[in-house]
Amino acid sequence: MDLKVNLGELSLKNPVMTASGTFGYGLEFTPYGRLEELGAIVVKGLSLKPRKGNPMPRITETPCGMLNAIGLQNIGVEKFIQDKLPLLPWKKTPVVVNLYAQSAAEFADLARILKSEPGVGALEVNISCPNVSQGGLQFGQDPSAAAAVVDRVKSNAGSKPVIVKLSPNVSDIRAVALAAESSGADIISLINTLGGMAVDVGTRKPCLANVFGGLSGPAIKPVALKMVFEVCRAVNLPVIGLGGIVSARDVLEFILVGASAVQVGTASFTRPDKVFSLVGELKELADELEISSWEAFRGSLHI
Repeated sequence: MDLKVNLGELSLKNPVMTASGTFGYGLEFTPYGRLEELGAIVVKGLSLKPRKGNPMPRITETPCGMLNAIGLQNIGVEKFIQDKLPLLPWKKTPVVVNLYAQSAAEFADLARILKSEPGVGALEVNISCPNVSQGGLQFGQDPSAAAAVVDRVKSNAGSKPVIVKLSPNVSDIRAVALAAESSGADIISLINTLGGMAVDVGTRKPCLANVFGGLSGPAIKPVALKMVFEVCRAVNLPVIGLGGIVSARDVLEFILVGASAVQVGTASFTRPDKVFSLVGELKELADELEISSWEAFRGSLHI
């Protein structure tokens, strides 16, 4: 089967993408596989200026997953363009830049800087960021705030497709997805991490210096599947599913409920080569299950 998928104007040779924040700038994983074989490379979140991130410890293992509070440490958008982007195989594999900002104006500035970069295939807007003008409430927790950010990014992104990455920490994720769609989003991705914490009864301290962190890994897959299913039924946009994917069967589950592509995140911490091996495993499993095309299989869940 031809694994190629089209997410609107964004064409992928297969539906396997990396997830922002789990794959560095892509170059760190070249010892484990060929970046050219992936559907797309999603780099870690970039801000206008470099960020140091949160103090250590900022990662801790949990049952079937992990908590992280990295704090979006990154080198800043200008240094990424100068030092990292030229080394990525963007002519063969789309490079998606994840945007981190604390105001709609900052999101707009990031889009404006990146819109003329030929090596950038798409922009992914992280609306799980804190909105400083609203007391730190996440943009993704308020449909109107999410819509405002998407509108500003779209107005400054030129021809770059805009992906909006949704937070699961909401009462109705469909409302946020619809708000993003109405403001011009080209693609929806979900889910980002779930809020959580871990404590040590021996030291009587939180396991993370930041106290709270984002839960990811197989533990969140059932939540992710449910929300992807709901959003796919609510919007008329391509959807990228993520959350706990560690196998080809997981990939097919997300496509079965309606996703057009997936992002693999936490699995890269346990197996740095996993995202690469998934491409071959996916083709083998699709052939085994006699899946003839993504169009026929996508969203074909019997309920």
